Amino acid sequence: MEGFVRFTNQTQGRERLFRATQYSCMLLHYLLENKPRREELRLRLKRLEANMSAGRKLFRLGNTVHAMVAAKQATQLPDLVPRFCLVASNLNRALYFICDTLLWVTSIGFLSDVDQKKWRHWATKCYYYSLVMNLAEDAYELCWCLEQRVRMEKPGEDLPPSSQRTRAWGGLQPLLSFFYLTLRDHPALLLDVVKNLCDLSSPLNEMGLYKTNPGIVGLCGLISSIIGIVTVTKPHLKLKP
Repeated sequence: MEGFVRFTNQTQGRERLFRATQYSCMLLHYLLENKPRREELRLRLKRLEANMSAGRKLFRLGNTVHAMVAAKQATQLPDLVPRFCLVASNLNRALYFICDTLLWVTSIGFLSDVDQKKWRHWATKCYYYSLVMNLAEDAYELCWCLEQRVRMEKPGEDLPPSSQRTRAWGGLQPLLSFFYLTLRDHPALLLDVVKNLCDLSSPLNEMGLYKTNPGIVGLCGLISSIIGIVTVTKPHLKLKP
């Protein structure tokens, strides 16, 4: 109980709960779509989903500043690839939150002459680019972890990294085994990869790059939200650059 109270006292924790509820409602609404005599329940789920979405926008009002600070901190990273990926990701996140805030202000009636369709499209693109940069950083971290495992399996070999990886993968275990063992030993990296891949379903669908249905988007969003809750409650499972 104490852990739950501590979790809900955090803005991030409450936002994750709202997000999980929002995508749960989306998923349930889709599953009940063709069920007879479920119209009233579906309507309530739709209303709850909209309320959770609006509540999340309130929790995210200060996230633009957080993203800018994170981008500035990422410039201090020693490795070029993580530095570039995380700076680009956080700058795109900041732009996304600016667009999202403008859309929220418009939705409550403070602005009326805003092209919501255009701003929503920009917000989706910024969110998409942020996720792509996150996945690129995940790929770099995975390659680094794979290389460390190869060096442990092949101590004493003084080969160029590419040759070393090729010979080690061909002579020891299949490549998939290396991926499995590496991700098993790095749960924070595994969770981050799964979370970013799940989050990607929504912008891909909205931009028309990979059309899917609300059920898939809801399921992916729910999985991502659960991972977000886990990383808030257990900070050691959050990937650190």
